[in-house]
Amino acid sequence: MSKFLNSINTRTLVLLLFMALVAAARVLASGTGGQISSLSHYTPIGAMALFGGAYFSKYTKYLFPLLTLWISDLLLNRLVFYGEWRLFYEGFYWVYGAFALMVLVGQKLLRHFSFSRFLLAAFTIVLIHWLVTDIGMWLGGSMYPKTVAGLWSCLVAAIPFERNFLFGTLFYGVLMFGVFEWLKARSPRLRMSYNRNELC
Repeated sequence: MSKFLNSINTRTLVLLLFMALVAAARVLASGTGGQISSLSHYTPIGAMALFGGAYFSKYTKYLFPLLTLWISDLLLNRLVFYGEWRLFYEGFYWVYGAFALMVLVGQKLLRHFSFSRFLLAAFTIVLIHWLVTDIGMWLGGSMYPKTVAGLWSCLVAAIPFERNFLFGTLFYGVLMFGVFEWLKARSPRLRMSYNRNELC
C-alpha cells in the first residue's frame, strides 16, 4: 500500500481532483429526491473520458475514469434515480463499454492537446456514445422492434440527447482541459513524469 501511495505524484493527485470535482458537479446538477434536473442532460462524462485518456498513463487512464464514473453512478442511484444503493443499473455494460472507447479516443487523439484535436475527439465520442448505447437500448429493450426500422427509430429518438451530450462534453471539456493546460504551463510538476515507478 505504501508503495502504491508513493507512486502517486503531484500530477496524478491534481488529475484525480479534477475528475472528482467534475463527477461531483455531475451528481449535484442531476437533482435530488427523485427530481431529475434538466441540467442532468448536459453530462460531463464525455469530458471525463477524454480527460482521463489524455492525461493519465498506463492502466490508470482506464481505471480512474471508470472508477469515477461508477462512484458518481452509485450516488445518482441513491440520491436521484432509485433512492437506494445500486451497484449497477440495467444495461450499464453498454454505457461503460462506450465510456472505455471514449477513453481510448482521448488516449489516441489528445496525447498532444490542441483545440482542433479536442473538437474532433468530442464529435467522435458523441458518435460512439450514440451508436453503442442506443444499439444496446434497441437490443435490450422492448420499446423498439428488432428490425432495421426499429433501430433507426431508436437512433433518431436519441438525437436530442446526443446533442446535449455534445454540449456537456464541450463545456466541461473546455473547462477541464483549459484549466489543466494553464496550470501545466506554470508548474513543471504537472508535466508528464518519466519515472517508471510512478503512476503518471
